[in-house]
Amino acid sequence: MNDADSSEINNEKQERPSRYSSMQESQLEVLAVAAIREHRHLIAADEAVYEEWTRASGDPSVSGAVLKSLQDEYVARQNKSEAQQEVLSEIIDALGYIPEVAPDGEE
Repeated sequence: MNDADSSEINNEKQERPSRYSSMQESQLEVLAVAAIREHRHLIAADEAVYEEWTRASGDPSVSGAVLKSLQDEYVARQNKSEAQQEVLSEIIDALGYIPEVAPDGEE
């Protein structure tokens, strides 16, 4: 993708009204908190898969098929995390701030 294509895509994203722009602040905050918690969960799961893939890569008894499967799982998780991050960003942009969210297990 060249720079012109990239800037056209960015301009289209900026010109499109957000699907969240008509929501009330209280609704947006609830969505933002849920999206932040989901993002944290996805990151933790991604890290676990990455660690398993890394560990398996150093183990000569692990087959190439298993390594490929772990790699594919990690890439798929990264793609899902990226898409979720875009949604989170859109929600936070509409809200106008990042709400405080207690660490998991603390409320």
